[in-house]
Amino acid sequence: MAIIKPFKGYKPKKDIVKQLASRPYDVINSEEARELVKDNPHSFLHVVKPEVDLPENIDVHSTEVYKKGKENLQKLLNDGTFIQDEMPSYYIYAQTFQGQTQYGLVGCAAVEDYENGIIKIHEYTRPDKEDDRVAHINVTNFNAEPVFFTYPDNATINKIVDQIVQSDPDFDFDAGDGVCHHLWTVSDQQIVKKIEETCNSEIPYTYVADGHHRTAAASRVGSERKAKNLNHKGDEEYNYFLAVHFPASQLRIIDYNRVIKDLNGLTKEEFINKLKSSFDIELVGENIYKPEKLHEFSMYIEGKWYKLNAKEGTYNDNHPIEVLDVTILTKQILDPVLDIKDLRTSTRIDFVGGIRGLGELEKRVNSGEMVAAFALYPVSMKQLIDIADSGNIMPPKTTWFEPKLRSGLVIHELK
Repeated sequence: MAIIKPFKGYKPKKDIVKQLASRPYDVINSEEARELVKDNPHSFLHVVKPEVDLPENIDVHSTEVYKKGKENLQKLLNDGTFIQDEMPSYYIYAQTFQGQTQYGLVGCAAVEDYENGIIKIHEYTRPDKEDDRVAHINVTNFNAEPVFFTYPDNATINKIVDQIVQSDPDFDFDAGDGVCHHLWTVSDQQIVKKIEETCNSEIPYTYVADGHHRTAAASRVGSERKAKNLNHKGDEEYNYFLAVHFPASQLRIIDYNRVIKDLNGLTKEEFINKLKSSFDIELVGENIYKPEKLHEFSMYIEGKWYKLNAKEGTYNDNHPIEVLDVTILTKQILDPVLDIKDLRTSTRIDFVGGIRGLGELEKRVNSGEMVAAFALYPVSMKQLIDIADSGNIMPPKTTWFEPKLRSGLVIHELK
């Protein structure tokens, strides 16, 4: 069963939280981060992307950058911007976006659960990205950003959360991007004990929704510190890491689309003819067309949208990977027709999160940067969980979760 542990979190002062809370480190680049902090000295990006306070030509993976992050965090602790809670607590972190609110339980996940497969994954990680977060954790001695987890809905936890959120939250603000963020502290020790016992007895698995590199990095830090500590007991804070756990029914995955730089030497007519063996193709016209069901795609090329329906035999609805539309696209178009073999390394393909809208696909193609775009029907939470449960790994760039978690609302110290 899953371990989700209460902890003595550090929270920012209420009057500064809106300015402090930042987007996650991995959804913006250094240039964007520098622009965001230009008029906001309170931004938590000073901690999670500390290169913003160093020369622009700095190696973002240099020791100097991580030390700057520690310095910036220590300043926030010393000047009272962050204050630690006195009692081990849980936190309820809610996000309201496009009329829907999702309620996450903030607690510490266990390194042991990750190592034993209680925490399930659906993506591979890159060692260089893991190394980056390992260094950040080790130098700052904090989990500065939470991982985004999901778990099967639990009636007991749902009831507790429903009761807690009837009270006024500690934080309640609009981030200015259409997302409202709310946070409650759960410090009543009877409720804390009830949540912990419920997790340990009724939640068999948790799932990494977003943040595989942060999860892997936290696990590595825990394992390395365990090996170095001759007096290791198992209750040290390095055995745990910060995570927000959302019930699966409340989450939604949005589409993650593809744009292509060339047609592998084919004309548009030749390209479309090659697709007809695997798809029923219909010209829609100049208006944007968004896929409406599984195994339906839309394609934008030379100013026109096409609807593509995958023919029977091109997919297997009884297999967790073969059912995915990203798999169909790769096996029927990207690999055999366009000769794009490795989605992780090819420079002939790029990926566009659905939050940008299909107009972004048109823009990339109309500019001449790309020659064609494919819009996909989004993966379901059931598909994600089926893949994780079966031990399979999703193809690259399959899921896009929105809204993203804000960093800096509560942080966890590895004492």
